[in-house]
Amino acid sequence: MKTHILLVEDDERLANLTAEYLRKNDFEVQIEPRGNTAEARILDERPDLVILDVMLPGKDGFEVCRTVRPHYGGVILMLTARDEDFDQILGLELGADDYIAKPVQPRLLLARIKALLRRSPVNPGSTGSTGSDSAEPGEPSELAFGSFRISQATRSTQLGSNGIDLTTAEFDLLWLLARHAGSILSRDDLLQELRGIGFDGLDRSIDARISRLRRKLGDDPENPTRIKTVRGKGYLFSKHDWQ
Repeated sequence: MKTHILLVEDDERLANLTAEYLRKNDFEVQIEPRGNTAEARILDERPDLVILDVMLPGKDGFEVCRTVRPHYGGVILMLTARDEDFDQILGLELGADDYIAKPVQPRLLLARIKALLRRSPVNPGSTGSTGSDSAEPGEPSELAFGSFRISQATRSTQLGSNGIDLTTAEFDLLWLLARHAGSILSRDDLLQELRGIGFDGLDRSIDARISRLRRKLGDDPENPTRIKTVRGKGYLFSKHDWQ
């Protein structure tokens, strides 16, 4: 079966051109021009991936993302205005997996979609990251630190007796940090590994995801001890502080 994409975009010309390009690359694409009707379609149709514009009639993309994210486990890729750092950070804070700036470059969009789908959950109906990615050869498929458990095999995370719902992007970042527990990873390291791009000094996507992970992991945002910020260097996943 072809991968199902729902493109939520009110610019008819842009939507049609984007959909045509993606269809030529073997995707099934449906177009929805309104935010207020997009929510029901996402939850009813369960597309594998949603391309979600920010500026929409009826309801903006942020509200759509906020509403559907707790109930939809597929990939959400947001379209933001060029250089609108606030839009990009807010989208990620609300649970989007990634963003791409307008004007959209078709080849970059296609590459980003393929990369996201390689890491995406199998079932878009689930809110957990339950895909089938396996660990790299020679590395463990499950890690444990005190009461914290993370499994690459099942793409599940547990703290004590509680499971933690993560987006695909959040799980990938947390697994990468945990796999290098005790070592500092720079923003450049993380972006290269997760998105295949270097840090340009402006991209705040990693910071936004770290903030969400800390909240979900019960880490103190003012004085984090589980995912630490090392000023001027990057982030460090602690081997301790998980009791």
